Amino acid sequence: MMVVGSLCAVLHGSAQPLMLLVFGLLTDTFIEYDIELTELNDDRKECVNNTIQWKRNYSAAADLSLLLDIEHEMTMFAFYYVGIGFSVFILGYVQISLWVTAAARQIQLIRKMYFSKVMRMEIGWFDCTSVGELNTRMSDDINKINDAIADQVAIFIQRFTTFVCGFCVGFVKGWKLTLVIIAVSPLIGIGAGLMALFVAKLTGMELQAYATAGAVADEVLSAIRTVAAFGGENKEVERYDKNLISAQRWGIRKGMIMGFFTGYMWLIIFLCYALAFWYGSTLVIDTGEYTPGTLLQVFFGVLIAAMNLGQASPCLESFASGRGAATIIFETIDREPEIDCLSEAGYKLDRVKGDIEFHNVTFHYPSRPEVKILDQLNVAVKSGETTAFVGPSGAGKSTAIQLIQRFYDPKVGMVSVTLDGHDIRGLNIQWLRSLIGIVEQEPVLFATTIAENIRYGRPGVSMEDIITAAKEANAYNFIMDLPQKFDTLVGEGGGQMSGGQKQRIAIARALVRNPRILLLDMATSALDNESEAIVQEALDKVRMGRTTISIAHRLSTIKNADVIVGFEHGRAVERGKHNELLERKGVYFTLVTLQSQGDKALNEKARQKEQEPERLNLARAGSYRASLRYVAICLHHFLNLFIIFHPSIERKRSCFNNPFNAYPQKAIPEEDDDELVEPAPVARILKYNAPEWPYMLFGSLGAAVNGGVNPVYALLFSQILATFAVTDPEAQRKEIDGICVFFVIVGVVSFFTQMLQGYAFAKSGELLTRRLRRIGFKAMLGQEIGWFDDHRNSPGALTTRLATDASQVQGATGSQIGMIVNSLTNIGVALIMSFYFSWKLTLLILCFLPFIALSGGFQAKMLTGFAKQDKQAMESAGQVRKNIQNICLHVTRTQNNEREITTYLCFRVISAIVTSGTALGRASSYTPDYAKAKISAARFFQLLDRVPTISVYSNRGEKWDNFQGNLEFIDCKFTYPTRPDIQVLNGLNVSVKPGQTLAFVGSSGCGKSTSVQLLERFYDPDHGKVLIDGHESTRVNVPFLRSKIGIVSQEPVLFDCSIAENIKYGDNSREISMDEVISAAKKAQLHDFVMALPEKYNTNVGSQGSQLSRGQKQRIAIARAIIRDPKILLLDEATSALDTESEKTVQEALDKAREGRTCIVIAHRLSTIQNSDIIAVMSRGFVVEKGNHDQLMAMNGAYYKLVTTGAPIS
Repeated sequence: MMVVGSLCAVLHGSAQPLMLLVFGLLTDTFIEYDIELTELNDDRKECVNNTIQWKRNYSAAADLSLLLDIEHEMTMFAFYYVGIGFSVFILGYVQISLWVTAAARQIQLIRKMYFSKVMRMEIGWFDCTSVGELNTRMSDDINKINDAIADQVAIFIQRFTTFVCGFCVGFVKGWKLTLVIIAVSPLIGIGAGLMALFVAKLTGMELQAYATAGAVADEVLSAIRTVAAFGGENKEVERYDKNLISAQRWGIRKGMIMGFFTGYMWLIIFLCYALAFWYGSTLVIDTGEYTPGTLLQVFFGVLIAAMNLGQASPCLESFASGRGAATIIFETIDREPEIDCLSEAGYKLDRVKGDIEFHNVTFHYPSRPEVKILDQLNVAVKSGETTAFVGPSGAGKSTAIQLIQRFYDPKVGMVSVTLDGHDIRGLNIQWLRSLIGIVEQEPVLFATTIAENIRYGRPGVSMEDIITAAKEANAYNFIMDLPQKFDTLVGEGGGQMSGGQKQRIAIARALVRNPRILLLDMATSALDNESEAIVQEALDKVRMGRTTISIAHRLSTIKNADVIVGFEHGRAVERGKHNELLERKGVYFTLVTLQSQGDKALNEKARQKEQEPERLNLARAGSYRASLRYVAICLHHFLNLFIIFHPSIERKRSCFNNPFNAYPQKAIPEEDDDELVEPAPVARILKYNAPEWPYMLFGSLGAAVNGGVNPVYALLFSQILATFAVTDPEAQRKEIDGICVFFVIVGVVSFFTQMLQGYAFAKSGELLTRRLRRIGFKAMLGQEIGWFDDHRNSPGALTTRLATDASQVQGATGSQIGMIVNSLTNIGVALIMSFYFSWKLTLLILCFLPFIALSGGFQAKMLTGFAKQDKQAMESAGQVRKNIQNICLHVTRTQNNEREITTYLCFRVISAIVTSGTALGRASSYTPDYAKAKISAARFFQLLDRVPTISVYSNRGEKWDNFQGNLEFIDCKFTYPTRPDIQVLNGLNVSVKPGQTLAFVGSSGCGKSTSVQLLERFYDPDHGKVLIDGHESTRVNVPFLRSKIGIVSQEPVLFDCSIAENIKYGDNSREISMDEVISAAKKAQLHDFVMALPEKYNTNVGSQGSQLSRGQKQRIAIARAIIRDPKILLLDEATSALDTESEKTVQEALDKAREGRTCIVIAHRLSTIQNSDIIAVMSRGFVVEKGNHDQLMAMNGAYYKLVTTGAPIS
């Protein structure tokens, strides 16, 4: 296919030079005929036997009948043209369709290879590869390869052939003139080369500046809470804008350089025309070496050759980007997975008992090698026993389960996980996973029937086995109650089923495998009491006789386990039965104490309200959940994408599921695509560009003049043909010189107007882009914090939106306006000219204008590579013009016979209309950019028009002078906007007087940090209220409130600038002197350390403070809070991440800072809390006990237990 396609492309490429040969003969015939007519107009001459001679008798009329038979000649030429046009049509179609088909087959193969390799990769690979990246590879990168091997190859071969044939025509027909023209062409080459060089360099600089601005935006959006807390919105907008200014400068320079070189190229081309016609006419008239036709053949042969060489270069660009994309794709295809789930290697044991043991296992996730998850873990799980793993989030429980399934292999030291004494790394992986059944917190069901979902556990299993598994999982009865029983569809992600039903189907799916080892990862935590009891009963039934490992946070789930293993910091720190561990007063004891206290309080609350308490999902922060869900998301998106490309795969989907049989994947909620937006009105886009109207006016003026150049060229070209028909040598020479001078003038004018157009539109476009980015960034920073929680508004997505939308809006203004004005002037001038010279012929040709416009538009598309549309249709349409010219010639012939119009006028009209038609086509090819610009602008305006629920920029709201710092939470209930199903605060009541310190104590996720965020007004409570000095927080002016609060959090966010600037960030409402910075630093115990640094306060802290230790970062954050001189100080786990020595220093600094201020402390360590005026013990979103240290000790409640046993409060 590729060979035949290439052959067609070669023939297609040679068609244009072939047309030139016909065109040369045609011109000679016309000029000969014109000369004869001129001579016969002389009364003294006559035509006898087809020869013109002096009359014998002057009074006789001239006999015109025996002249050159123009009609016959023209008919012949018309046939030639139709023949060439038709063959080009066929060849073009065949060449493109063959190449495209061949490419499509190769691409399908590459996609399949890529996808099947991705499915074999180990889970760690997915941790380090984002879904977005895989989707991009699957679509964009493979499309780039497609572009490189599809139509572009055929077009390249075609253009290269035209280049070779054009030069051959030139050299064969007239080597002298060819050499003269070639002598000039290096000037064009140098111009094009320099332009490419400069543009590439300046684009690089511009992109660099935009990247810096993007990095600022990314840093700010990632740290949006810190920016909001310290009121740094306007400061950040200025910082972003600073980087945009330099990008704008480079962009304007790029526009100037492009304008200059485009002008230079036009100048050289017109000078080249002048030189060629001047020298060519000498060869025609003075020496008679050439005919006028030969002159045109040579001139256009070389011109077409040069143009096609130029047009072939975009193909080289797509070859390069295709090769770049292919490198990455083939790297993945060639990569050998570290754990190959389809590999046949490894032992399969005959008998399996199910003893599992961890020997000194140390493990880091590949995506976070600096965080140690398991630290020399030693655990033995006996066969047939139920072992429960308990411990705080992130202690490594789920990771241990993943190592058993061999999703990862531990890398460090002499480590192994053994099954019956065999290192699992030596066992066959498919066989190993077939022994394991897993049920997790949020089971993944696929959008098919219940039976198919259960069968997913073991493909090919019989219906009896499915029913047995359903009965064991307590699922049979509810399934039989459904109208369609086992054929009931569960909906996308199991959406049609309740939590308990989904969980039981997942258990049945695990059981149908008849696993030796059962892994239960928080299997009941997401359920309400009733469902939990049913599911728990099912689990207790199926655990019998199997090795079971259960991870849970709920006591009820764990109590009956044979062995309980307590995890902390990646180690198994305790092991035993329920009662033994309670006596040891360690991790397990802490967990039980907090939970029973919370349960008791909840039950009391429930009794008061006489309603069923809601079961809360204590969402786990385990790194495991994130990493696995992530893999599932990858595969899900990926499968969808693959199936879009290959519908045939849908049926074979099950063959890809093999590697993950042991692990039902996480159901992925489909991400909402961007809401459909109405394209924005152009008037509104232009309104943002209004300040640049003088630039746009001058630019349009330049563009209009440039548009007139093409028709003027048609005028000059036809004029040259006319001069060859002049019989008087003197007059002829004079006319030719005049035309050559005119060419030079047009070239010089073109040079200046191109420069003007380039500069003016670059300036207006760049200013608009900068303005839009700035406004957009400001609007983003003005949104409430809840808006940023939405996954569609992640820092990455927002930075991309800033970058792409703003630059795409240029498609409706800036240089696009120039192009459109250019095309419209071109059309206008050409039409006026044509009607002036011959209205009849013009009207006739206008009938074909739509076709010419279409072919112009298609060709403009062809230059950019139309991989996305149907290429064959386009390629064929590109040939329409040639056929139209034939018809025009035929008409011309008729008009010539009737002597209504001279030959050269006919040429003038045809070429003027044809150039205007292509201009029309070019103008229409800008519509996609234009449409894109309107959509981007609409998305942009959507952001600008959005009214945030908590506005930072508004002056509305209460302010008062004597701010005390009296705080009160009254029955506050709250859920995060992105997780409305999880109640975080459940009726919080607590108050603190001015100058007092309130400490919140409680386990992770009980709502301590959330209450601080309500105070900062990052969110407003759903129910209840927060009072500040008696004023309701929702009515207080946001900037005013935040200016009175200073915050120090567990992981303080520092910005990538100097220490001094980071401290000054504490108060963005005024200029802060260096003395104040030093005094704040002294109060924060920071000054001595800073003075020891070489650059002192000008030391850069690195991205997110990476150059400093945690203690140093924490003290800078304290100094930053102090310089604000806040009335309320919030300390959120301010010392928890520090070692003992740093903690002491930081604690001293904090004690100093607290003096005379209302303070809220969140902490896990007793030493930090016991001096507080009020201690509030929180559980499940409300306060279970409060009072000072002594009062709480006297109450003998949760706090007392925690203090007396010395257990950590976590």
